[in-house]
Amino acid sequence: MSSRALSEISGLERTRNYLCPGDVARAVRLWREYVHRPQRELWRDYEAGNVHWDCCDSPLEARALLDTVMRALPPRSARELRRVIGRFDAVWRLPSPPYDAGGG
Repeated sequence: MSSRALSEISGLERTRNYLCPGDVARAVRLWREYVHRPQRELWRDYEAGNVHWDCCDSPLEARALLDTVMRALPPRSARELRRVIGRFDAVWRLPSPPYDAGGG
């Protein structure tokens, strides 16, 4: 991302009461790591919930925060962040591989 976009994100983190310094970088990292997890783990989290999110942050809440930040940023910086997040969203939307119908 450009230094301009990073500066504007930093400015948001300093001036918005729902953000702290480093929140956007943490949210990006959390979302990136989450979408690259194996399909089986993602489904288990969806079905049963992840008990560790209370202490380690929810990637779905991180993604929602990123949406809020993208709406608050000036258009140019929002596009840059959207491009970065869009790559991770594309991984998230990939179809799951077919299961072996033969059971083996």
